[in-house]
Amino acid sequence: MMSPRPLKIAVVTGASRGIGAAIARAIAQDGMLVVVCGRDRQALQQTADEISAAGGQCEPAVCDVTRLEDVQLLASRVERTYGRLDVLVNNAGVGSFRGPLHQLAPEEWERVMNTNLRGVFYFIRSFTDLMIRSGGGDIINISSLAGKNPLPNGASYAASKWGLNGLSYSVAEELRGHKIRVSIVCPGSVDTELSPHTGKDPGKMLQPDDVAHVVRMIVTQASQSFASEILLRPAQKP
Repeated sequence: MMSPRPLKIAVVTGASRGIGAAIARAIAQDGMLVVVCGRDRQALQQTADEISAAGGQCEPAVCDVTRLEDVQLLASRVERTYGRLDVLVNNAGVGSFRGPLHQLAPEEWERVMNTNLRGVFYFIRSFTDLMIRSGGGDIINISSLAGKNPLPNGASYAASKWGLNGLSYSVAEELRGHKIRVSIVCPGSVDTELSPHTGKDPGKMLQPDDVAHVVRMIVTQASQSFASEILLRPAQKP
């Protein structure tokens, strides 16, 4: 008699709403237990309740990605509770679209970099050893087309995503030998609360479920290959 396959464990940051919540719902449909992270306990619980109501398994975990202590505590909790990690989705992000860079407050620069780039470093640093001991897995970093193209009046956001892309490509080479695939997903404008979309038609914009579909594809692809980068655009210009 074959022994049952171990339950796959996933961690998704920024999962209280928007893209993160959509990703958590999507991969829970494939039988993974998803630990959803964020700062808003009530919103996280709502995401967890939606997943449970649909027959999935989910655990909410309050965690500020900019605080190394929070991330380390979460990593210890996941290892102690489940003993493994198969999927890490670094989705938490903030935007800043308040004018040209030379007028940007230094505190605003730090807020963007600490969330969009430093937080990803904290999670990779804190969870990779557990993923290696689990036999490999997927790290998926949610970037942006702003990490591939100029973004006037959003230079700090663009810089954080260009940096995230460089980090991801490099870590992918470091971890390939451990059977860990590192991928980035670069969506265009998504209909969420992250940034203003003045003059754009929400009906033509990407939706959170579009990004979730791509993540679900990545984590279910055959083990002998991986999509290192996916650029996601709306079918029609909004």
